[in-house]
Amino acid sequence: MTTLGVGAGRAARGSVTEGAARAGLTARGVIYLLVGALALQIAFGGSSEQADRQGALEEISEKPLGSVMLWALGIGLVGMALWRLSEAVFGAAGPDGRKWTKRLASAARFVFYAFVAYSVLNFAAGGSSGGGGGGSSDEQSRDVTARALELPGGQWLVGAAGVGVIAAGGWIGVRAAMRSYHKHLRLGEMSRRTRRLVDITGVGGGVARGLLFAAVGVFAVRAAIAYEPDKAKGLDDTLRSFADTPAGPVLLACVAVGLVLFGLFSFAMARWRKV
Repeated sequence: MTTLGVGAGRAARGSVTEGAARAGLTARGVIYLLVGALALQIAFGGSSEQADRQGALEEISEKPLGSVMLWALGIGLVGMALWRLSEAVFGAAGPDGRKWTKRLASAARFVFYAFVAYSVLNFAAGGSSGGGGGGSSDEQSRDVTARALELPGGQWLVGAAGVGVIAAGGWIGVRAAMRSYHKHLRLGEMSRRTRRLVDITGVGGGVARGLLFAAVGVFAVRAAIAYEPDKAKGLDDTLRSFADTPAGPVLLACVAVGLVLFGLFSFAMARWRKV
């Protein structure tokens, strides 16, 4: 193949990868916006809606053209998974994008987003009633924990997974507070005011997301120690647990606002991220 042909092939692959990445980041933003909005309803009105991905999908399905929106969301998340897969295979943008640690992290993200994309497309295929949704995050968390606890060394396995999620939550929150995402953004294309707004969404949203992950991990560790799958919590139950703290619904409202901010930050990433 000629050098010109190789260059054209790389350019085409880069264009497809960029489109997939931006579609995926937009889809992620929509989900976080809806989950945050549902959590706000719980904080101020005691809503019975599920504040998780399932609840967000049900919210979309009830809107005009909801089915079309669900399919678009699922396809966008497929794009996110393919982008992460391309990073694992070819390396990510940036000087250290080809390091094995970066590639391993991208591979893990590919698996995660492939699962999320499948769940959304499965929900879309099940119709507006949500027949393909597969249950709430709380039910899924309890089921997975119960099956894991039945394995040899299951308590250690669940406990280690919980500690890993706590560590991931702390890592997400700290990196957001340090504005580590700056290296992934085309900051030169932003005005000073836009950069400030992006920092508000990036820091606030990232810290809230990290706190939520860490709380999910804490409940997993509690389930392992007590050998009780019901102590594990999904996204909805974890969010509701914030209202049971001494801070009450105020803490839940703050986390919910943070999730909305992370949704907005995802839109900013879709616009200005280096791919």
